[in-house]
Amino acid sequence: MTDLSITAASVVSGANAVSDGGAAGETIIAGQQVYRSGATNKIMKADSNSATVEARRAIGTALNGGALDQPIKFQKGGDLVIGATLTPGVAYFLSDTPGGICPVADVGSGEYVCMVGIAKSATVLTLDYQFPNVSN
Repeated sequence: MTDLSITAASVVSGANAVSDGGAAGETIIAGQQVYRSGATNKIMKADSNSATVEARRAIGTALNGGALDQPIKFQKGGDLVIGATLTPGVAYFLSDTPGGICPVADVGSGEYVCMVGIAKSATVLTLDYQFPNVSN
């Protein structure tokens, strides 16, 4: 699987961003896909092949980095400069690397699909999280 190579310092919210936040449950880097743990209410890295359903359902993209218990802001809708090179019109999905994003063509067999968004340009991803909880 080929994940996007994201430059954390280049991750920037668009004017129409919808965001939320919480405390980190592990070290998180800007640009990584996250979910909120039901057990701890902390923000964790999402993973498409996790054994836990909630971990397979990304809810946002981290806008900043932080270590355990530090504040994390994440974007859950709207346009996002992702800090990576995108192919306009291509759908991007949660990958099997914790926190990673990959193009639809790289979602592997047996992975649970969670769409992150669609590339609006070579740098902007329009976030549109969709999680049918089915494996590819």
